[in-house]
Amino acid sequence: MTQRFAGVPDVLAHADLDDSSAELTVDSTLYSLESVYGASFTFIDRCFVFLDRPAEGQLRVTLAAKKSATQDELRGFVGEFANELLACAWREKITAENRGAIEAVTMQALAGAMGPPSLDELEDFDFSEEPFEDPLGIAMSWEEKYGKDKAKRKQGEGPEAAAPEPAEEEA
Repeated sequence: MTQRFAGVPDVLAHADLDDSSAELTVDSTLYSLESVYGASFTFIDRCFVFLDRPAEGQLRVTLAAKKSATQDELRGFVGEFANELLACAWREKITAENRGAIEAVTMQALAGAMGPPSLDELEDFDFSEEPFEDPLGIAMSWEEKYGKDKAKRKQGEGPEAAAPEPAEEEA
């Protein structure tokens, strides 16, 4: 016996109380198959999950309860599935947008787990490359960049030598 869910269009979801199952139709242009798989996976402990493609651009998800279920329980399954489907689609979008950062962190973690290079690997490394250009002095150490000026100030040379250093206050 097919039952409608209050507040949900019959085209999108309905229940079959005789089989203790609910069917949900998903627009595959909005939700990827991977998102449907992810949402389905969260239900395999409570339901048998069947996926079907009744028409182009649609996926039908059938959630068959492992134990006898009431209409309210089936409606709960449909609502939870819809929420989980939305969460899976959102996680998929975030992962796609941050793929570069995820790959970089993963590569650094794997490289660190491999340990330092061996002597054989260092022997094969080509050290003949010219050093990279650094026109802004970003890669320069602080001592290289400011150490000479500090030495001149101590010796009394340069424009900074004329200004007295501030006195420290006693507590």
